[in-house]
Amino acid sequence: MVYPNATVSANHSSEPENFYRPFSVFSVLTLTLLAMLVVATFVWNVLVLVTILRVRTFHRVPHNLVASMAVSDVMVAALVMPLSLVHELNGRRWALGRVLCHVWVSFDVLCCTASIWNVTAIALDRYWSITRHLEYTLKTRKRISNLMIALTWLLSAVISLSPLFGWGETYSENLMECQVSQEPSYTIFSTFGAFYLPLCVVLFVYWKIYKAAKFRIGSRKTNTITPMAEVIEVKEAARQPQMVFTVRHAAVTFQTDGDTWREQKERRAALMVGILIGVFVLCWIPFFITELIQPLCNCDVPPLWKSIFLWLGYSNSFFNPLIYTAFNKNYNNAFRNLFSRQR
Repeated sequence: MVYPNATVSANHSSEPENFYRPFSVFSVLTLTLLAMLVVATFVWNVLVLVTILRVRTFHRVPHNLVASMAVSDVMVAALVMPLSLVHELNGRRWALGRVLCHVWVSFDVLCCTASIWNVTAIALDRYWSITRHLEYTLKTRKRISNLMIALTWLLSAVISLSPLFGWGETYSENLMECQVSQEPSYTIFSTFGAFYLPLCVVLFVYWKIYKAAKFRIGSRKTNTITPMAEVIEVKEAARQPQMVFTVRHAAVTFQTDGDTWREQKERRAALMVGILIGVFVLCWIPFFITELIQPLCNCDVPPLWKSIFLWLGYSNSFFNPLIYTAFNKNYNNAFRNLFSRQR
């Protein structure tokens, strides 16, 4: 996602600090790795989409949320990352014209924002399914998930298309720059809407999931039924010796030595959400911290670090399907069946 100050002017491109020097071994190696990342991101997300479309059991919640995330990540790999790679090859100068600049920036913000909010939607779905599994029925879950998908893409469209209606300028022909609007009000709106707000949501959600899991583990105690001993006296004639019969109830103990199926499923889901959120934060937080602090303190971040932070954020679109499918046995089985049929 290319936000304000994410590119440098033509004057900076000739300085010694330029990262991509023509024909250097390091630049060729770096650009090759970035190209491999683009291809791998595209292929992996397409594979997830094909699997969801071909397997009927995946045509329901929560796989619709996974499909929405895969669509946004495919768009990042197909529409955003290749042009970003061209941008890097040209020394971070834009030579493709105003129209293509507007298209690239709009899709950049749209797809990256949608990818981030799709991660948030998956975390919310997992949270409700773990903490409110009795109230969160399949019908309710389907309705809420469809609503979250619609809101995700609507919010992403509002953030990405706002500059096209006059909220700042994205293209400078003289400086050969193509970047998101540098209007301060738009910078605050876009960064908070695209990252800081979903970040607060996912951190709160995982904290609640952790508390719920800890509470359940603490509440799994031995269930013991130990009634008080009862004494039943049966007396015969008044003058006969007293005969007393005592009946004592044995204690009955129910002990669960292992986790139930639901607890194992919830634990696996909580671990998946935790890793998904952790990778999301690690990938995007350096970029967005830089974009928020830089205008406030007038700091100049070296172009090398800007490129590293930007592509680190893009790499989140590669890790998303990898993490989700790794913790889902159904996807692993579906992948094996898909490849075995091709053979």
